[in-house]
Amino acid sequence: MTLGWMLVGIGFVGLFVPLLPTTDFLILALPCFARSSVRLEQWLLDHPRVGPPLRAWRTQRAIPRHAKIAACVGITIGFVSFYALVRPGALPAIAVAAVLLACAAWIASRPAPGADGPHHTID
Repeated sequence: MTLGWMLVGIGFVGLFVPLLPTTDFLILALPCFARSSVRLEQWLLDHPRVGPPLRAWRTQRAIPRHAKIAACVGITIGFVSFYALVRPGALPAIAVAAVLLACAAWIASRPAPGADGPHHTID
């Protein structure tokens, strides 16, 4: 339960800190609460603001379009900041860019909520 609350806290900070994801930490908090407090797990799933993307991830492994765009913009800003501030050589810059591009491609490949595909109910 402690880890779940820590992840919720980090996710809450992400509401106010640019480039710090909120939903990612809440997705990680769900299994912590599933094992320690079904009531807290259900609270997250029923929350009016964060519940819908959490349920979409859990049931369909889906990411809303606006979240995909925000994530890819954040990845781009992160790489540009890294490149401008660190001024890495070509090889480290290419390596970081490759990892970030792979992450962006994976995010973009996730279905949108409600898209055709496997649907599972939350029990």
